[in-house]
Amino acid sequence: MSYEVVVVGGGVGGLTAAALLAARGVNICLLERQSDVGGCAATIEHGRHRFEPTHGLYCGWEAGGIYERLFSALGTTPPRAHRESTAYVIRLPDGIEVPRTIQIEDFEAHLRSAFPECAPATIDFYRGLANFNKLETDSKTFAAYLSHCSQRFRRFVDVQLLTLVQCSANDCGAQLATSVLDPQREFWSIEGGAQTLIAALAQSFKQSGGALRLNSTALRLAYGSNGVPIGVDLLSGEPVIATRAIISNLTIWDTYGKLIGPARTPRDISSRLRGLRAWGAYQMFLRLNNSVAASLPSRPVLALTDWQENQPYNPEDAQLIFTAVPGKSTDGTEQLSATVSVYTNADDWFSFHQDHAAHEERDQSMVERVWSRMHRAIPELGDGIELIETATPQTFYESTRRRFGMIGRVTSSSGSTDGDAMESPHPNVFLVGDTVAGSSGLDGVVQSACKIANEIAPIG
Repeated sequence: MSYEVVVVGGGVGGLTAAALLAARGVNICLLERQSDVGGCAATIEHGRHRFEPTHGLYCGWEAGGIYERLFSALGTTPPRAHRESTAYVIRLPDGIEVPRTIQIEDFEAHLRSAFPECAPATIDFYRGLANFNKLETDSKTFAAYLSHCSQRFRRFVDVQLLTLVQCSANDCGAQLATSVLDPQREFWSIEGGAQTLIAALAQSFKQSGGALRLNSTALRLAYGSNGVPIGVDLLSGEPVIATRAIISNLTIWDTYGKLIGPARTPRDISSRLRGLRAWGAYQMFLRLNNSVAASLPSRPVLALTDWQENQPYNPEDAQLIFTAVPGKSTDGTEQLSATVSVYTNADDWFSFHQDHAAHEERDQSMVERVWSRMHRAIPELGDGIELIETATPQTFYESTRRRFGMIGRVTSSSGSTDGDAMESPHPNVFLVGDTVAGSSGLDGVVQSACKIANEIAPIG
């Protein structure tokens, strides 16, 4: 089969680019190795239960934001989203709770109460976020701006940065950190979660005439006699020709290691790839009894479970994210489910990948550690919660084939987030997705996909 554009991978980035190009009349095919689209953001089902794998923290839904522009370009109705006056709650090891609210006076009052040891510095810090000079911040890590604040407050900042951009203050560039911590930044909830966005993009793609091929695993790029990519070879042996462009929604490592191929990857890119890393995720999927629902926070809880004083911040042992979501089970009955997420070193879960028993033992050990920390951080859960299933980096690898099951933003060994700066060596091959997006979150992925669609088929 021959198309103008072939997209490899049906995550949010691939879906967005594909839907936009299809709406512009491009003859396009989207290849997805799984039986449905959505990638890491898709709803997870275990038995009769459905779970939201994301933290439920979404940006970009404001008037004139990326999603309004996207769905206007698609000519379809966007999912319904609601602005949250309180986006999330940060719980500290000493039991203090700080709501992250867009009501500035309320937020500052909570900061003064939570951090009396450095209250003026914390207020000055947040008031100054909007005034950081870009030329100045580009040359500093964010930790430099926290020197007048207490260790407790620095950890308060760390737990938010790890959740939002997967790096601590010591490793995060100041420009990125200031943008995500800005107290006026708006967060939204999407009715039905990220799955609603995924479904809307897939529907638009198909209605515009795009060809969606599920259960189709891309093996490698197909090259012409001149060394230029001309399409994609499937695992089945079938070639799929792309006369105009190829878009990879695989991770940055898998794009080069699998599609382009190590032998065809320029040496400088290979060297940079070896210095890139991302966190893995360990998740517990839980069912909640109705008796505990009323006592739980209605927003995601970012729980700092250990101050980790006088040592580098390690989120695997110091934080967890608890997100409770009302919804329906697969049989249509109402249910309250929750997802607990912990960052973990993805590589560690593959040192014994041939030994299933060793993996199960590590999984059980992780369950016990996270379960105990969860109950200490959220004691109101009591015994009104049931563990349904867990997911490890190996689980994510098996379902998505992402390298080591890594997720989210990429950082270099020097701490910078520069996956977005690594361009394809071929003018007709483009990269999209969370490991190459120029900004954080699903909105960052969508923005990068819109940019690629405009490069391939400019408007007007």
